[in-house]
Amino acid sequence: MRKIRQVLRLALEIDMSQRSIAKSLNISRAVVTDYLTRAAAAGLTWPLPVDMDDAQLEGMLFPVLIETSRRRPNPNWEIIHQEMKIKGATLQVLHQEFLAEHPLGVAYSQFCEQYRQWQKSLKRYMRQPHVAGERVFVDYAGPTVGICDPKTGEIRKAQIFVGILGASNYTYAEAHWSQQLPNWIAAHTRMFEFFGGCPKIVVCDNLKSAVTKASRSEPVVHPAYQHMAEHYCVVILPARPRKPKDKSKVENAVLILERWILFRLRKRVFTTLGDLNAAIAELLAELNERPFQKLAGCRRSQFEQLDQPVLRSLPTQAFEYTEFRRARVGLDGCFSVDDGTYSAPFALSKQAVDLRITSSTIEILYRGQRVASHPRVEGVIPMIDPQHLRPNDRHFSQWNAEHELEWALSVGMHTQAFLQLLLGVTAIKEQRYRSANALKRLAKDFGGERLEGACNRAIAIGANSLSSVRSILRTGLDQQRTPDSEPQEAAFDHPNVRGSNYYH
Repeated sequence: MRKIRQVLRLALEIDMSQRSIAKSLNISRAVVTDYLTRAAAAGLTWPLPVDMDDAQLEGMLFPVLIETSRRRPNPNWEIIHQEMKIKGATLQVLHQEFLAEHPLGVAYSQFCEQYRQWQKSLKRYMRQPHVAGERVFVDYAGPTVGICDPKTGEIRKAQIFVGILGASNYTYAEAHWSQQLPNWIAAHTRMFEFFGGCPKIVVCDNLKSAVTKASRSEPVVHPAYQHMAEHYCVVILPARPRKPKDKSKVENAVLILERWILFRLRKRVFTTLGDLNAAIAELLAELNERPFQKLAGCRRSQFEQLDQPVLRSLPTQAFEYTEFRRARVGLDGCFSVDDGTYSAPFALSKQAVDLRITSSTIEILYRGQRVASHPRVEGVIPMIDPQHLRPNDRHFSQWNAEHELEWALSVGMHTQAFLQLLLGVTAIKEQRYRSANALKRLAKDFGGERLEGACNRAIAIGANSLSSVRSILRTGLDQQRTPDSEPQEAAFDHPNVRGSNYYH
């Protein structure tokens, strides 16, 4: 319309020839003639009315074209749009159905063009500006990759984790076994190491490993995931529920990954997760080096130019996966984690405590204070700290036979020998503990000297029970001479004593 106004001005005001007008405006002389003919038919003069806009001018110059297009029946674009959401729908089939009802309808090319123009009138979305080094978008790809066990032939599906930086589109991908919390956090750790730094914000989906309660305004981030974010000094920003455009970057990255990596790996057979990750890494490097279609450079060059200089440095200490749980201490002062049993201070019996669990350590937190810790173990043997037990229980847990034998030797060698006989009768700790304590009580009641004598006499007569020693002490037999084990001749003369000479 701007050129039409120039044609009218040059012809009606300056009285320039049509050939000169065409050369001046870089249009054909036939077009100039057509414009002037239409203006004369519409009765237009120069200057044009001040309040005449381009739409009014177009309506006066081209009335036939506008009227012709309005006579053709137009489809209901809302219905067409809903039909296009159905799997397998195409505009060509919908156009054929439209012509079956309206034979005078628009042709297929106009049908497609008008539908695209109608789509532009739908809801607009704010363009997201991506500041360098600010955000990384993470998600899982929908397709999985099968890994075949060479021994059993079982095929196990591996999940594909995808991360992409907002400004440079620099992409990271890896495979692991599940979307559970340990794999989810470990993938973030390796992603930050791949980038060589940390962004300010991590935009994620609302999977259970990341968000315990999804919300548009106040999402609740999983404590272990939040702990990882605090270690790397990043902010977790979950996308709003059912708003995939909040993380459209990674949605598009997943699509590219499916086309340029997963599709190319579809015919390969993998037997280990490491082989799959090696193949992904090779194709991922190729993807990041692939030149852009409409921009200069590639993902890697954009990363080196935009994101890499402003990423924050990684912490000096590598992040260790930490999981937080809540448990209640039992009456026995113990609690269970997975397949292991661990002790807590006896004062916390029947109390709820918080557990900070890593791959090697279990820490016990009570009211925000760290009260105890254990090395993480696997198996049925409980991990008991003697300092957590009540004094009586601690004494029993630390009791050992060697210590009791040392005490018995301090009393006397016969006491030690008799205690060894008692301990050798049974291998049950409780019975050995009771026997040793009973012997100590006898030493306390009758004294160590008399106990030594009673044990000597008990060994001499072949007694091996505590009741025998107790009877010897009560009757005073420990104070009498111990009978010899072999008979001896009488040391006095008597008529009735024959002597050894009688038998020879």
